[in-house]
Amino acid sequence: EILDHLSAELPEVTDWVGTVGVGIAATNVEYFDEPALAVMLCDLAPDQYRVFSGVAPLPAAHGGPGGFVAHTALLHADAQTPDVAELIAEMAERTASGYVFGGLSSSRTDTVQFALGSAGHLSGQGAAGGVFHGGLSGVAFGPDVALVSRVTQGAHPVGRTRRVTGADRNVVLTLDDEPALDVLLSELGISLDEPQAAMTRLRQTLVGITLDEPSGTGDTPQRPGAFGSEVLVRHLIGLDPMRRGIAVADMVPVGSRLAFCERHAAAARADLIRVCAEVREELEPELLSVEAAAMAGAAGAEGALAPPRMRGAIYVSCSGRGGLHFGAPSAELQTIRRALGDVPLVGFFAGGEIAHHRLYGYTGVLTVFADAA
Repeated sequence: EILDHLSAELPEVTDWVGTVGVGIAATNVEYFDEPALAVMLCDLAPDQYRVFSGVAPLPAAHGGPGGFVAHTALLHADAQTPDVAELIAEMAERTASGYVFGGLSSSRTDTVQFALGSAGHLSGQGAAGGVFHGGLSGVAFGPDVALVSRVTQGAHPVGRTRRVTGADRNVVLTLDDEPALDVLLSELGISLDEPQAAMTRLRQTLVGITLDEPSGTGDTPQRPGAFGSEVLVRHLIGLDPMRRGIAVADMVPVGSRLAFCERHAAAARADLIRVCAEVREELEPELLSVEAAAMAGAAGAEGALAPPRMRGAIYVSCSGRGGLHFGAPSAELQTIRRALGDVPLVGFFAGGEIAHHRLYGYTGVLTVFADAA
């Protein structure tokens, strides 16, 4: 009904992409567990985007019909889809940059997406509507769509990063050749001889896993005492006293790096401000020096003194980050507004966040569109 209503009210708009969330974002306000709708209209050249879904797949990175080549993509996914993390990575391979951004749909009831494109469907799918249950959908952008994307972490390390030297699927057995459970208890300063106090602290503890270095749009190096975008935060789901191991809610290969961490509101706020500052610095640099401007003018670079201007933003945050985690309702979005400036923003609070070619947790993914440089 929403899609039909939007299409009827705005008949000149022929392509729609969206999803549902337990909370949504509209500029500097968040709406949790209440009726709300946010719509952003993007004025893009038709040859610079493609809506995709299960009935209109995104072509491979070498290009599809009409010569379109996906450079980046906004991606919505259903958490119940089998092997969803692998499908996200495969979708990233269909883009020239290897970078996708978005999140897992979240809902108290039906988890749905909508993707309606004017480019049509696969043969035999002509009767398919624009609303989908399960799978992946979204919109891919061409190389002329200027955007900058950053990942902000919501967890803070409580110990140093160690190498995984022994593991059995999702059970970490040794860290730097020491029993993983012993390392965990030592770094948290707890003992299983006092189970009530130990369990209280363990329930607050997460695991930051580094599989490889980041790649693609918006990379930043890891900062001392903080997590970079290469770190995936996962739940600690159990202990293995017999093998002195710990169980993690993901596969942990030998050779990866691991640090114990916990959610930290002040650290999350500081990191959010940092990524906003990085976006502003990249998209609104200081005016060129007189010498540089003269050189640009001599080369015929019309308008060289005018920096790119931020046009709009999409923010996908973890459903566990919104609300009171930042101190007050809408505090997370108001932090973005103060740090980024007066930029139109829409987004949602997800069951998992997508950036690069990975599925994150407890993070925010901020993507800002700009005039071409």
